[in-house]
Amino acid sequence: MGKIKVFVTSQFPEEAMQLLGTHYDLVMKPQNEQLSKEALIQKAAGCKAILVSGTRIDSEICEAIKSHCQIITCSGVGYDNVDVEAATRSGILVTHNPRVVTDATADLTWGLLMAVSRRIVEGDGFVRSGNKQWGPSNLLGVQVSGKTLGIIGAGRIGTAVAKRGIGFNMRILYTGRTPKEAFEKVTEGAYVSKEVLFSESDFISVHLPLNASTHHYVGVEELNMMKKHAILINTSRGPVIDETALISALKNQLIGGAGLDVFEHEPNVNIGLASLDNVVMTPHIGTATLETRIRMGELCAQKIGEALEGRIPTDCLNPTALSNRVSSI
Repeated sequence: MGKIKVFVTSQFPEEAMQLLGTHYDLVMKPQNEQLSKEALIQKAAGCKAILVSGTRIDSEICEAIKSHCQIITCSGVGYDNVDVEAATRSGILVTHNPRVVTDATADLTWGLLMAVSRRIVEGDGFVRSGNKQWGPSNLLGVQVSGKTLGIIGAGRIGTAVAKRGIGFNMRILYTGRTPKEAFEKVTEGAYVSKEVLFSESDFISVHLPLNASTHHYVGVEELNMMKKHAILINTSRGPVIDETALISALKNQLIGGAGLDVFEHEPNVNIGLASLDNVVMTPHIGTATLETRIRMGELCAQKIGEALEGRIPTDCLNPTALSNRVSSI
């Protein structure tokens, strides 16, 4: 009997797939190819597990694969691209990796913060162009040390970003549904209202999951509260920021700048953002370090193994799916 088939929806580094490849027959999506829903269902035919990175798995796909697929494992912490309720009805377990992404994403958040505040991308282009007009008034940026850092979403990544701010002697503010004692203990951060955070922060970093309550969490009203030199960073999910409102605020210099790793309609990026010098953008690479990718692959292999053995896997989002599968067999 051949190996159990696992469909991998995005190309990962070879090193990240070693453990999976040892135990399973991997069906890989062709690199740089956008699969239609029909093509994805066809690729996943006969696969007992799907490793997902960003690809949308909706109710129609869940219904089509339920006869053979036992688990959908999301490579990162986010799972808004998977219809978990539909998967549950279809008896398909869904997992994610909430812990492995923390440091890599926090590091990139700070990379974007520094790049925007100190105009690093502009400076690189300036030097490469051979421009010799160097001087004390050239490419003036915003100092980071000693400023106020506002954290929206005090989970693992938000906490890691705030902890890095301590080294810059920053005042830490945070907001969310409730105060977080654990966050305050390691950051000395102060819990404030959303309004206070937006009006008093020099840098605002967004770390929210995407759901109905966080969609366009940052819009016209919030952007108007910000200081004119303040910088907004988003490494969470694109639709938590109203991009149309953000572009307007940046064009009219209502805020100082933005650093974005995620976008409202990615991989499509609003052309209005691309035309602005006060924005630094990266293509959703918050977790893109080799170490993190390898660990993601290892954890996904572990969770697939647990599910195929009939157990509820680690970090399972819908354990009741197991009983639905058993009852339907």
